[in-house]
Amino acid sequence: MVTTNNLRFFTDTGVEVPAVTAEQMREVDRIASEETGPNLFQMMENAGRNLALLAMAVLGEKWTASRIVVLAGSGGNGGGGICAARHLANRGIDVKLCLAEPDHLEEAPAFQRKIFRSTHGREIDAAFLSAEPVDLILDGLIGYGLRSAPRSPVAELIRWSNGTGAPILALDVPSGLNSTTGHRPGDYIQPRWTMTLALPKTGLLPESTGQLFLADIGIPEQTYRRLGLSYVNPFAKGFWVPLICR
Repeated sequence: MVTTNNLRFFTDTGVEVPAVTAEQMREVDRIASEETGPNLFQMMENAGRNLALLAMAVLGEKWTASRIVVLAGSGGNGGGGICAARHLANRGIDVKLCLAEPDHLEEAPAFQRKIFRSTHGREIDAAFLSAEPVDLILDGLIGYGLRSAPRSPVAELIRWSNGTGAPILALDVPSGLNSTTGHRPGDYIQPRWTMTLALPKTGLLPESTGQLFLADIGIPEQTYRRLGLSYVNPFAKGFWVPLICR
């Protein structure tokens, strides 16, 4: 049985990528945003673009005719989801964006929402989701910052997602999953795929993530080395790679 104590992550070419706890990832984000760069807006843009690209990849040839619902929380994970919604809408895809708490967005997600409003994508209230056909759901509700069981309205959106039967692609960490321990204290997203950002998290147990991918958000190697992490760039010519647990 794989546990967080023996979890190791490798790319499909055999490069090992160090896993981090939520606390360590917060420090990576702090060093990047305050010292080395890239800043929060750049990292969010990179995350959202990669999520959009992966969404189109998993949809295959039918991506142009697909109907996608993006669920976004009020923090950084939500900002990445909103950014992905914009990139998908820019490519002519039928995209609907549902914000869990539209009146409580942090600065960066609010900026992403402003840009999204200049696309043909549509913002939709959670109350009307059940009437919308959907081919793919993007989960950008919580991310690695989970502290307790999800509460409404996020919990309701998680239950709706799981109940649709549509495949779910989670951003960074499936919402409702503790990224450090793998514990699920309440409602949680059940994804077919997860695209984690920068580094895998120690709680990303295989039974909770579906197929796992790692995405580059532009953080330079020296940022990781300041935390004492042994890091080899795993991306080669691409911006996301499959991850395998051993």
